[in-house]
Amino acid sequence: MSDPKFDIPFKSPNLPEMLTDKALIKFRCYKGISCFNACCKRADVTLAPFDVLRLKKRFGMSSEDFLKRYTVPFQMDQDGVPGLKMRTDEDGTCAMLDGENGCSVYEDRPTVCRYYPIALLNMRAKDSTQAEENYSMVREDHCKGHLEDREISIDDYRDEQGCKEYDKRNRDWYRLILKKKSAGPGVGRPSEMSLQLFFMASYNLDMFRRFVLSDNFRKTYQLNDVFYEAVETDDLILMDFGFQFLRQVLFGERTIEEAADAWEKRVAERKAVWDMRTQAELARKHKEEDDKYRIEAELGSDSGGDKSG
Repeated sequence: MSDPKFDIPFKSPNLPEMLTDKALIKFRCYKGISCFNACCKRADVTLAPFDVLRLKKRFGMSSEDFLKRYTVPFQMDQDGVPGLKMRTDEDGTCAMLDGENGCSVYEDRPTVCRYYPIALLNMRAKDSTQAEENYSMVREDHCKGHLEDREISIDDYRDEQGCKEYDKRNRDWYRLILKKKSAGPGVGRPSEMSLQLFFMASYNLDMFRRFVLSDNFRKTYQLNDVFYEAVETDDLILMDFGFQFLRQVLFGERTIEEAADAWEKRVAERKAVWDMRTQAELARKHKEEDDKYRIEAELGSDSGGDKSG
């Protein structure tokens, strides 16, 4: 199974045939077709944030437990921006496949699986600030759904497969990825801290919630009690805020107001911590030196006693 592309370089020589949502395709998949489950047995499924949220809720698992059990990380670009793929066995079979019964999480299946055999293409022309959603067909030899005598528009197919809700929830995240790739060297490589924040806000909502509700975060950003009450219980509000927060972290878009002296306080706190660490290290080194001289003095005293004897 091929996953939809988050972006394709504009005017790429390898650009696939572009389709709009009004284009008609011939495709149908159903239990009983000769290739049923074949795509799930050669799965390459990239997960978007809403995919992770739906699946971890389905299993009643924490974000950490879900990520550990069902996903594997990978790098989405040369700068190390972290992505997630669905875990497979050694033969490439999706962890969610229930034998010949098909997908065990069908109602909550990821975006990639819903779109198949269509690829969602998020693109932006060189001189444009707006991303556009287009589509292309994925044709794999094992898939017989293309031979079915059913014609349907891409728009209707997206409705049928429940893609539109997933696109709505993931759209701001797709745009983050596209902006990062489109900006290239102009933005620079994100810091290790920024990459960790990206992973947390994108995939590990439980950890991100603890981060947002922490005293340090509250002191840094001017957000009201209504906001904190909402993100404490509502995953969707928290996820949307995470995308906004990442735009501020990665691109400096100051849409979340910081406390007037937040930066000065952070610098002062870090300086205080650094000073304490420095003092502790100096004290440790002084103690080591003192112990060294004491041991040498004791050895010298013992040596002197032997000579006098």
